[in-house]
Amino acid sequence: MIDASILSADTVVALGYMLALGVSLAVILAIANRFLFVYEDPRIDEVDSALPHANCGACGEAGCRIFAEKLIAGEVQPGQCTVNAPANNLAIANFLGVDLGNQEKRVARLACAGGNHVAYNRAKYAGLHSCRGAAMVGGGGKTCTWGCLGMADCADVCEFGAISMDKNGLPVVDADKCTACGDCVDVCPKKLFELHPVSHQLWVACKNLHHGAEAEAECEVACNACERCVNDSPEGLITIRDNLATIDYSKNALASRVSIQRCPTGAIVWLNRKGETEKGSKAKPVIRKQALPVSHA
Repeated sequence: MIDASILSADTVVALGYMLALGVSLAVILAIANRFLFVYEDPRIDEVDSALPHANCGACGEAGCRIFAEKLIAGEVQPGQCTVNAPANNLAIANFLGVDLGNQEKRVARLACAGGNHVAYNRAKYAGLHSCRGAAMVGGGGKTCTWGCLGMADCADVCEFGAISMDKNGLPVVDADKCTACGDCVDVCPKKLFELHPVSHQLWVACKNLHHGAEAEAECEVACNACERCVNDSPEGLITIRDNLATIDYSKNALASRVSIQRCPTGAIVWLNRKGETEKGSKAKPVIRKQALPVSHA
């Protein structure tokens, strides 16, 4: 214990000042805690723990924690998380006493089927192995300037392992793993990916805007704007815009395999519920297995 008799007057004043300052700060913090306290519903933690923590954005929110907060607020429904296990969504609905709700699963779709065995390259690119890098050098060297460059930027950026590259240098999307996060949409320099509900089974796997023989000279499976799909479909379902078949998905209920049957190149396809691609009966079979040589024409 300090003997006060040996302390100078200045020391006593300093100690008193420090004591008063400490008490004042404690009082201020206590008042601030009382008036600035933000209450957080403890149910948020419980709901958040039942979510997948993928933070993929498939539900439309920035992350699982925000989605949990909006579930508690009643602004969204558990079924809007298409990535979570159905049993977990049901458990959340029962815990909160709300309807499960639902949201159709969406997946990434690639508007190109021009692998290196059917699409020509006019030059050999030897720079940075990146679609974005290649696209900055004369468009990447592919004769079809709209086509996939096949350097796997989309697969590299996918955090869920939903995209792999096939033997012909084309991305393949695993519908079961795809969370519709949109990273592949953002990274593709050719803008070939779109997010679609799985019910959109009619798909144009091409973005080539050239017509007829010119399109087919660049890629054997390109849309050549022949209009057979337009003539075979319910009115307005498919139109030709800028030499490319375009589907009006507001009329998706009218879509069927009939639209693809006479497509000569197989550019317009039907995607079954497993995500497998079906071509029409009149599509020319692709026999070549090896990559095409570089064409300097």
